[in-house]
Amino acid sequence: MGNKPSVVMVGLGYIGLPTAALIASKGIKVTGVDIHQHVVDTINKGEIHIVEPDLDGLVHHVVKEGYLTASTTPAEADVYLIAVPTPFKGDHEPDISYVEAATRALLPTLKEGALVIVESTSPVGTTEKMQAVIQAERPELNGKIHMAYCPERVLPGNVIYELEHNDRAIGGIDAASTDRAVAFYKHFVKGELHKTNAKTAEMCKLVENSSRDVQIAFANELSMICDEAGIDVWELINLANKHPRVNILQPGTGVGGHCIAVDPWFIVSEFPKQAKIIRAAREINNYKTEWAIEKVKNTALQFKIDNGRDAKIACMGLAFKPNIDDLRESPALLVTNTLVNDGFHVLAVEPNVNSHKAFEIHDMQEAVAQADIIVYLVAHNEFKDLTVDKTVIDFCNVS
Repeated sequence: MGNKPSVVMVGLGYIGLPTAALIASKGIKVTGVDIHQHVVDTINKGEIHIVEPDLDGLVHHVVKEGYLTASTTPAEADVYLIAVPTPFKGDHEPDISYVEAATRALLPTLKEGALVIVESTSPVGTTEKMQAVIQAERPELNGKIHMAYCPERVLPGNVIYELEHNDRAIGGIDAASTDRAVAFYKHFVKGELHKTNAKTAEMCKLVENSSRDVQIAFANELSMICDEAGIDVWELINLANKHPRVNILQPGTGVGGHCIAVDPWFIVSEFPKQAKIIRAAREINNYKTEWAIEKVKNTALQFKIDNGRDAKIACMGLAFKPNIDDLRESPALLVTNTLVNDGFHVLAVEPNVNSHKAFEIHDMQEAVAQADIIVYLVAHNEFKDLTVDKTVIDFCNVS
């Protein structure tokens, strides 16, 4: 592999691009691969197609220095990383077809001694399945390439720092693969690298996000109980957390993003009899979003009864969490879309997004001035300084 390996990163999204740029910043040649031509063209200009703090400057630098280039097809490399989406199919069943397509795209350029690492969130056993794909199509490489699984664990909005500093669990299909993968990540990760096997590393990623989901479900369930009881849930949680061994999370509009809202289903799908709490947590967090929609609708209908006209509703925030532009699996977006589709007069506000295909994005101050009901769906920093003397529904403790 030499001192500095050549690298191919398949998938240039919210994880793939920051990872590719971080690796390239260490003086390692990286070819970023994406099926979307506009993504490839944008990156080759030294620009980015997603919002992530500090990423634009980093990409501009590594492209200018020649360490990162983008392409629609893989090049020959020492190390191949796969960071493509794993969406659902059917009834919340994980779809690994993107991971398989990425693996197949590598087949023509794979050579003896190469290291293939899957980073995409995947069901248990996926790395071994990809090994079988390679063995079937390139049998002469059987036993002559290394494969491992290494999930990211980063926070959108702080990805660059966390990619470099967070610990990683790294599991190979055999001990030699694990060692090779650990040696590679040492080039750009300052956090500890923990050796395991591929199956355990795959499950580790799913368990981390399922744990968060269960804890958030407790907070969301509590918020609905408190609403019924006439108790301020934020005050209650603050008081309960004074207990030295209690740490209740904050409730919200639901759970979004392509991790916590998705990964638990991977466990439920594979282990339906055993994953009872994990399934219940997913259902509670999804129900919280439906509950939020009904609360907004009921408030709007009461306004119409009292005032003889339809309420203008400012939906504050569309992203799945504060201070980012990522709308994937966003409960705030679901609330807004549902209200729009059901004929309510909605003023959508999202400071981190300029436009949306389904409805107009409104200026924050104008929306607040025009609206009769202010609905806080995401706790963006911009909302915290607003002074509002109208009906407020706050699902995320902004007001």
